[in-house]
Amino acid sequence: REVFGIDRIKLLDESGNEVLDGEVGELYTRSPNAFREYWKDTEKTKEVFRGEWCTAGDMGKRDAEGYFFLVDRKKNMIITGGENVFPSEVENVLATYPAVKDVAVIGVPDEKWGETVKAVVILHPGYQGDAAMKKELIEYCKERMAGFKRPKSVDFIGDDEMPRTATGKILHRVLRERYGTWSEV
Repeated sequence: REVFGIDRIKLLDESGNEVLDGEVGELYTRSPNAFREYWKDTEKTKEVFRGEWCTAGDMGKRDAEGYFFLVDRKKNMIITGGENVFPSEVENVLATYPAVKDVAVIGVPDEKWGETVKAVVILHPGYQGDAAMKKELIEYCKERMAGFKRPKSVDFIGDDEMPRTATGKILHRVLRERYGTWSEV
């Protein structure tokens, strides 16, 4: 929740309008403690500021009681057929499948849809990353989420192949580079 008198928070859509409670928007803050500009980088400053309001690129939603919930990073958002898919939503579903040890979801270029959803999965020992497992995971998602959010492809990798930061966070950017860019379509 906001700390009134010190920090202010609002959620904006792409046009800069505030979104309703329960809707996802980009999180903007205004605080006397916030920085005012990037050093010698006016373009970056323009990207993150709307007037006095600054964003770190997080997407979130607010409930009816005024509590804010982070959904995902804006740069990780997948746009498929004009619909927004937040990787964390798909990852959270796939992570509940018993064979899945870890998972990352990314958007990969697609000529028809713009992007499609790809799951990069690490399986627990004893499970086979074969065509049958791919089908099982896609079917599992079919029962739990909208069609446009479901992975259209699944790749299996080993623990040591998942790119991570020093603190263990998955580097989605590296996976997007690894699995394709528009220049490779």
